[in-house]
Amino acid sequence: MTLAQLFLFIMLLQQKPDSLKAGFLQPPPAARPGVYWYFMDGNQSKTSMTADLESMKRAGIGNLVFLEVNVGVPRGKVDFLSEEWQELFAHAVHEAERLGIEITLGVGPGWSGSGGPWVTPNQSMQHLVASTTKVIGGSAGPVNLPIPEPRKPFFGEGGLTPVMKTQWKAFYEDVAVLAFPTPSAEHQIKDADEKALYYRAPFSSVKGVKPYLTPAITEGPAINKDQIIVLTDKLQKDGTLQWKVPPGNWTIMRFGSRNNGAVTRPAPFPGLGFEADKFDTVAMNAHLEAYTGKLLRKIGPRKTSGGGLRNLHMDSWEMGAQNWTAAFRQEFIKRRGYDPQPFYPVYLGQVVESTAISERFLWDLRQTSQELVLDFHVKHLKDYSHRNGFKLSIEPYDMNPTADLEQGALADIPMCEFWSKGYGYNTSFSCIEATSIGHINGSSVIAAEAFTAENNESWKQYPGSVKNQGDWAFAMGINRFFYHTFINQSLNDSLRPGMTMGPYGVHWDRGQTWWPMADAYHRYISRCQYILQQGRSVADILYLTPEGAPHVFRPPLSALTADEFLPDRRGYNFDGCSPGQLYKAGVKDKRIVFPGGATYRVLVLPASETMTIPLLKKIQSLVKEGALVVGMPPARTPGLTDYPNADGQLQAIAQNIKLQHVTYDSLYPTYDAITKLLDVKEDFSSTGAIRYTHRVTENRDIYFVSNRTDKAVQTENTFRTTLGAPELWDPLTGTTRMLPEFKTESGTTTIPLTFEPYQSFFIVFEKGKAAMAGKKNFIKTNIADTLEGAWQVSFDPKWGGPSKITFDQLQDWTTRPEEGIKYYSGTAIYRKQFPFAKNNQRYYLDLGEVKNLARVKLNGKDLGILWTAPWSVDITTALQKNNLLEIEVVNLWPNRLIGDAKLPDDGVKNGQWPAWLLEGKKRTSGRYTFTTYSPYKPDSPLLPSGLTGPVTIRASSF
Repeated sequence: MTLAQLFLFIMLLQQKPDSLKAGFLQPPPAARPGVYWYFMDGNQSKTSMTADLESMKRAGIGNLVFLEVNVGVPRGKVDFLSEEWQELFAHAVHEAERLGIEITLGVGPGWSGSGGPWVTPNQSMQHLVASTTKVIGGSAGPVNLPIPEPRKPFFGEGGLTPVMKTQWKAFYEDVAVLAFPTPSAEHQIKDADEKALYYRAPFSSVKGVKPYLTPAITEGPAINKDQIIVLTDKLQKDGTLQWKVPPGNWTIMRFGSRNNGAVTRPAPFPGLGFEADKFDTVAMNAHLEAYTGKLLRKIGPRKTSGGGLRNLHMDSWEMGAQNWTAAFRQEFIKRRGYDPQPFYPVYLGQVVESTAISERFLWDLRQTSQELVLDFHVKHLKDYSHRNGFKLSIEPYDMNPTADLEQGALADIPMCEFWSKGYGYNTSFSCIEATSIGHINGSSVIAAEAFTAENNESWKQYPGSVKNQGDWAFAMGINRFFYHTFINQSLNDSLRPGMTMGPYGVHWDRGQTWWPMADAYHRYISRCQYILQQGRSVADILYLTPEGAPHVFRPPLSALTADEFLPDRRGYNFDGCSPGQLYKAGVKDKRIVFPGGATYRVLVLPASETMTIPLLKKIQSLVKEGALVVGMPPARTPGLTDYPNADGQLQAIAQNIKLQHVTYDSLYPTYDAITKLLDVKEDFSSTGAIRYTHRVTENRDIYFVSNRTDKAVQTENTFRTTLGAPELWDPLTGTTRMLPEFKTESGTTTIPLTFEPYQSFFIVFEKGKAAMAGKKNFIKTNIADTLEGAWQVSFDPKWGGPSKITFDQLQDWTTRPEEGIKYYSGTAIYRKQFPFAKNNQRYYLDLGEVKNLARVKLNGKDLGILWTAPWSVDITTALQKNNLLEIEVVNLWPNRLIGDAKLPDDGVKNGQWPAWLLEGKKRTSGRYTFTTYSPYKPDSPLLPSGLTGPVTIRASSF
């Protein structure tokens, strides 16, 4: 060894290992994606659970959400929460511990909410309801006051079992009786049912649902609060009122508490029950004891690290709203400082004093309801989770009666949901919300219920088809996918595609044709998630949401690109912030900073005329400390607390705050109006359709960049950093390399980048990293050979294809005359021998067009799986003078399902399993496939399948 070599060896020994690069190459378990693991109402076994979990492990799945539902599949033999069911759950937990897979348990049966058959009506979600009786003065006789009827459940009465319907109708508790002179004319509050929290429709799926509520001030007759008489103590048990009615026309309202009709949905039949009261910790404790407590006792001592039961989960809020609980009046008085009883008629849309006063009361009603949900439901559940060694994940959106950001800010792991583009609802707003929450809180993990789908998906999605949307989610700030859904495959493995969640969900389970190749895709996801879980996000703009509930954060459309379903952030990134989160903010170097590490250059206030005094004082302190705050001063407080004195105090404070004024065209100013105030360049810009996100660690700036188009593009990309020379980290291959071609100017670095369709990279700037000499960032290749002529192809006869056949040329399977190939679904192996003369170049095998995934072997060497562009693999070391090429190609299920649709239907009918399945007999229909749901018909269009090429060998210089 020479002296120079010895010196280099010593230097290498002294270098610290690069843990970030090591984790990128081989991501740790925490970086792996997850699935929603659904069980279909009693259809499960230890064997199927173990098989599912082992297949997840092989495919690179590291997390799961455990839920059981009843959606369009015949009931199984294992009753939910029976002793046998509990044993199976414990088995799943212990198997997950063995395999290193983390389990997240939903906090109730079904896919949303917290309730069950153990919830009694008096501990369920409740409404304040009333009956109205008109009387004329002078009568001394008893007045009969009918018992108020319950409000219709939002989702109808169909979800109530006969026993539950009886309980729903029977439960009633009197609250108050109020009488007042009948107003001279009818005068109602607009949208009173929504404002009083009787109903909150799903924001994602019902058109016209408001993201937030605003007062509607109208003139008209009103109830004089001072003339309201409380007659509660005069109500008899038989519903009669012993009261001598004064002269004039009077209205008597009998108020009482009723169950709101919210039930666990779509729970397994034995798990059907009322939703627990979200305003009451006693009710929540009873629920937790009956469900999670029982399961914790069954599974016994748990591992303290690795796999097993690790988290609890609140899924999307779909149980609607409540506006009453037994202690509501007392809580209201404690929190708002006045008695709500005189305003009870406002619940029903009656105007007390004026619409302005009544709307203020409704704001207080909703605010109190929000605080009770957050304090007695969400925080209580979070405390319970922590006491038991769990973290809590929350999807705080949809029918949420609270402000989404306020509820989500309490999560250990904020979550959102996004549906597969073209196969369901647009819930991208929930991803903006969850990432905003996570960035401000400094959450290392921001998760998503990913690629949810409706019945028109039906096995059409696969790794390649979801890549662009997945990259959109990464650029949005999400860094852990939970694919919706992996159905427990409780049927025999010969029955494929197998179990479904009725018609819902993308099929991300071991019943898929391509599941044996899914690990390559999941490695890509794991690498991306690992890097995106490091450091903190970089954003410049912080949008404050208005106070009040409910509220869905919607940034100005101008801050996003035009694609409504996949809206990408523009060059100056942003987050939304709830008032509750803002109280934790400070100012450093004129930037708004949070304890979790997030920093922003400007705070944008909403165009709201109302604000509470504490929030305005917080904004005042930020301005005094040097923060740039854009907005208009509020004119009044929103509620009746200390009204009207509070309005004067607010106005006095507002006059002494120096805000930056710009023109507002909606709740927020336009993106351009805000960015003109910033004294820095865009964080990222590109000459092409490239999305991005930016994270920063102690010594690195890390940008994720992704081609939004299905075309190859050459782009110039400018990054707001000069920390060091740029590197390209390719999450598809795990390789990293320096980029020699770049230029720096005025605090930015501009790099030419070439992207294949939907290709993505990490561009990493390491502090002090020196540039490397070189010519170009991307090598060019030329075609050295085209593999033309015949191919030997082998299909699996088990799925109807020929074991051996010769293709004279590459062609789509659906164009073949053989029905066994035309309707084939599964894997086929292409084989071809060819000679080749190598020289001192690097060689790549390019497959051309592939439907849908491929594994390449050359001369017996496995070169990996291809599932997205570039459809090429380095074959330099495997290439010989004489070669045997094998390409395993797998397509999707629809073609075989379409072919089978021509044969007699021997599947599930009228909610019953077929007799041959129950009796263990041989099928006689001739069908190859079996599934619990298929929309396909004999004339449904076939999907392109197979290897159509051209298959070429491309060469480049080293």
